[in-house]
Amino acid sequence: MISQEQFNKEVQGIIKNAIREDVGDGDHSSLACIPKTATGRAKLLVKDTGILAGVAFAKAVFAYVDASLEMEILLDDGAQVEYGDIAFYVSGSSQSILKAERLVLNAMQRMSAIATKTAFFVNLLEGTGTKILDTRKTTPGLRALEKWAVKIGGGENHRFALYDMIMLKDNHIDFAGGITQAISQTVDYLSVTQRDLKIIVEARDLAEITEILESHEHVYRILIDNFNYEDTKEAVALIGDKCLTESSGGINEKTIREYALCGVNYISSGALTHSVYNLDLSLKAV
Repeated sequence: MISQEQFNKEVQGIIKNAIREDVGDGDHSSLACIPKTATGRAKLLVKDTGILAGVAFAKAVFAYVDASLEMEILLDDGAQVEYGDIAFYVSGSSQSILKAERLVLNAMQRMSAIATKTAFFVNLLEGTGTKILDTRKTTPGLRALEKWAVKIGGGENHRFALYDMIMLKDNHIDFAGGITQAISQTVDYLSVTQRDLKIIVEARDLAEITEILESHEHVYRILIDNFNYEDTKEAVALIGDKCLTESSGGINEKTIREYALCGVNYISSGALTHSVYNLDLSLKAV
């Protein structure tokens, strides 16, 4: 996984690019009618029910836009919220508050939706020992925020990107000439490049599980992809404690617990980040 320092750089990069995109050469609506010296106060109003996420990100946005802005935080990331709750107040330059408003809302609405959906899935897995993972199916340019929201909701992050973990999927295996060849060539590559990256290998059927296990000493986790319940149970039994296990492939709220009861360590779901409806939040002048 990426370091905290690298993650922080990703977040700062998102803020910088988003402000460039939204503000350009100036927020002329505010510049036109609000004096530069005007100050004000605004509140983050919750108009929905769910898990709050993005408060810490909002703090970073306000600091980037104007270091003199002050926040009074009433609810932290991960808080269960309801209609009418106030998450925080921000005070200072009125022009600065308005400049930051849309980025704060866009990010918090989406992050809160992801955290809420993740918490729902986590609750469905309660008592099974199985953990929910996100994927790389994220909004381009916003991955750090979306994976951050998954953590806030109680889930775990899969690899961050292509560079921090090896994941040999069906296309890699087919292009490499087979599972054994793909694993062998990967081990050689890591040795030559002196990289310490964990290896995950995808299996499409039980025969591929068996082949992966022939090289299990190099494999961190086996991805049991698009298996039915019975084959998943058999795959978990075959793998034993040789590798960690992960189920994926169209798993939803109706099937997730049943897959967890098959004994897998993880279930990954792209739906955590690619199929959510924004939580309704507003930034209102006080």
